[in-house]
Amino acid sequence: MFLLMTLVTNVIPDLHLVGAGANAQCFPFYTYNEDGSNLRENITNWALVQFQAKYGQEVTKWDIFDYVYAMLHHPQYRERYAENLKRELPHIPLLDRKDAFLVCVRIGKQLMDMHIHYEQAREYPLKWVENREVPFSWRVEKMRLTTNHTAVIVNESLTLAEIPIECFQYRLGNRSALDWIIDQYQVGEDKCSGIVSDPNNLDDEEYIVRLIGKVVTVSVETVRLVNELA
Repeated sequence: MFLLMTLVTNVIPDLHLVGAGANAQCFPFYTYNEDGSNLRENITNWALVQFQAKYGQEVTKWDIFDYVYAMLHHPQYRERYAENLKRELPHIPLLDRKDAFLVCVRIGKQLMDMHIHYEQAREYPLKWVENREVPFSWRVEKMRLTTNHTAVIVNESLTLAEIPIECFQYRLGNRSALDWIIDQYQVGEDKCSGIVSDPNNLDDEEYIVRLIGKVVTVSVETVRLVNELA
């Protein structure tokens, strides 16, 4: 199954990040030898010359990196090259106008910074709906969305409501970022080993609830920035 999704990370990623059998393709800014020596930039000097010839000598390799991240989120790019992206590596076009290039650099940088530091995002002001008939608890067993996708039922005692519809427009493959969080942050047991996976943090019981608010913010802000590219 082909999933078109773009992520950024500042750590070495798992190539099966989105599941077994779904191999990710990584494009690092730096590359190394196997022993960690010979640090070098992964954007070639030839590529830098092409961009500088088009947009000016002040263009840097980091500008190109930010530009590529923006283009991989660009709605028109993703639509136009959808079939190509299913079978080959992305080909990044050069935009005709310098001002359009600079917009992509700016937005790409903002997207990259926000996606890397999503845990530092402000929490979206969701409405807390508490069930007074049961003792309050932060513990998550298995969250779920309401049928109209306007609220996350955290547990029997707490629901986070008034989720903006824009949140679901930011999609990682065939699911929204919020859907991924709901799917991954649940208690489960491996049938073969019997090992229990429990995402609850006893040292920070509120973490998952805070994370929901942060992911909603990142999703809404991502959609806003991507719309500036269109």
